Amino acid sequence: MSSQPSKEVQTFPNPAPERDYEIAFDVPEFTCLCPLTGQPDFARFTIKYVPDQLCVELKSLKLYMWSYRNEGAFHEKVTNTIADDIVKAIQPRKLTVVGDFFVRGGIGTIVTVTHDKRK
Repeated sequence: MSSQPSKEVQTFPNPAPERDYEIAFDVPEFTCLCPLTGQPDFARFTIKYVPDQLCVELKSLKLYMWSYRNEGAFHEKVTNTIADDIVKAIQPRKLTVVGDFFVRGGIGTIVTVTHDKRK
């Protein structure tokens, strides 16, 4: 296997920093583990951001999201941590991370985290 999971979110220079524009990522195959039972939790993540000086490099995001596969994490914690790590890496003008966790035990969970540098 040539790729391994990683907690590093890599970046590249924004090609149009003078303009506000939105970048959206769809991550339909996210998995982590329930910290109480050890059972897998499945989710679809949507990440939208308005870059400032840096953008998220896509392969590093894939490896970053993969790094949660064997970690126990509450839905609220993992969604906030993903948002925090992206903010730390690129300092976007605006960011929204939505974790849409699939139904388990009859309950689905949607966690939305926002960041707005301008506020």
